[in-house]
Amino acid sequence: MNTDNTVKQRASLFDLDGVPKMSQAIPLALQHVVAMIVGCVTPAIIISGAAGIDTADRVLLIQASLVVSALATLLQLFPLGNKNGFHLGSGLPVILGVSFAYVPSMQAIAEQSGIPAILGAQIAGGVCAILVGLTIKKIRKFFPPLIAGTVVFTIGLSLYPTAINYMAGGAGQPTYGAWQNWVVAIFTLVIVTVLNHFAKGFLKLASILIGMIAGYIFSMFFGMVSFGNVAESGMFQLPQVMHFGISFEASACVALGLLFVINSVQAIGDFSATTAGGLDREPTTNELHGAILGYGFSNIIGAFLGCLPTATYSQNVGIVATTKVVNRVTLGLSALIILVAGLFPKFSALLTTIPYAVLGGATVSVFASIAMTGMKLVMTEDMNYRNTSIVGLAAALGMGVSQASASLSAFPTWVTTIFGKSPVVIATLVAILLNVTLPKDAGKAEKN
Repeated sequence: MNTDNTVKQRASLFDLDGVPKMSQAIPLALQHVVAMIVGCVTPAIIISGAAGIDTADRVLLIQASLVVSALATLLQLFPLGNKNGFHLGSGLPVILGVSFAYVPSMQAIAEQSGIPAILGAQIAGGVCAILVGLTIKKIRKFFPPLIAGTVVFTIGLSLYPTAINYMAGGAGQPTYGAWQNWVVAIFTLVIVTVLNHFAKGFLKLASILIGMIAGYIFSMFFGMVSFGNVAESGMFQLPQVMHFGISFEASACVALGLLFVINSVQAIGDFSATTAGGLDREPTTNELHGAILGYGFSNIIGAFLGCLPTATYSQNVGIVATTKVVNRVTLGLSALIILVAGLFPKFSALLTTIPYAVLGGATVSVFASIAMTGMKLVMTEDMNYRNTSIVGLAAALGMGVSQASASLSAFPTWVTTIFGKSPVVIATLVAILLNVTLPKDAGKAEKN
């Protein structure tokens, strides 16, 4: 009898459409929340600094990040529309959150044109994602692992200066470069690294969160934390529609639109990893269509609510593949927890009190992981002379031009915005162009 009950519980917990007991589902749901929440709110904090907005608006940006990420996750888990016809969402066990992939380009746009231009470009990007969803079979061939990996690798590299500036206390801050900042940042980084490599289970999974908490407490001894903004924040608040406004600038739309196309194709990898690891199968074409259409739609709606671009979270994909818990209700609980957190401004305000040094110490390993994820994707293909040329030239030109953006000063401003502020656009275009034009047998000829 007990055996039958155990089997029934496992069948419900490890089944896509099962309804497990809350005593089973809640701990697993919290596991997903812990894995994603730091990554979800950090881009909003970074872009807030780049745009120079006040604390109240920073709180709203963080709040929107949590609320929209939760809604986007629920849309993917429980699609809208006819499952066998047109529908938004995949019906697969994934978690979505604000993506670091857009941060370099968003920083450039924020510094020049502010948050409204980012949100306008996000709407354009959402439309691009929808077009990808409708034509995924035809354009997927232009984004093999070599290209996707090069782009992800370049994104990781371009985020390193942000992490280092944060470790030093935040560029432009009065205490920038002070030894106290470096002590706190290195302390945080050590905690994260030790937990990543020596801990197991929950401690390893929550390494970044625990490292940030430890660094946060440690920073209090240096007087780096002030709770004044938390006391002034309200208890409950819904996201404000069009609070930041929306503006459309061609250069910003091109820069983010291209990233949305890349991330739409890249998302196929996360959905495939989810189904392969948790369901022992490949995602169906119908699921991928709905997944990318839902991704585009949720980002368009998110822009009106003041949320930065979202994407699937690979760390949560890893949890699904490891635990084999694919139950949509369990991941839906995760989304509800994130949603509730976003509805309480005091929680969002508390996140704004995290010192830059703590953020830098915690995220430098995240950015390193992004770069190495890109490299792993690249290495899935034969690294012959042709392919190493593509990766090397794309990364060199992308990073080189962005680091010397003054070299484009003789060109119109829109050229600098698209090509000079973030390495991702140039790296992507160069990689695609070289992949299409260079002969496929170049590597073989070199070996012979």
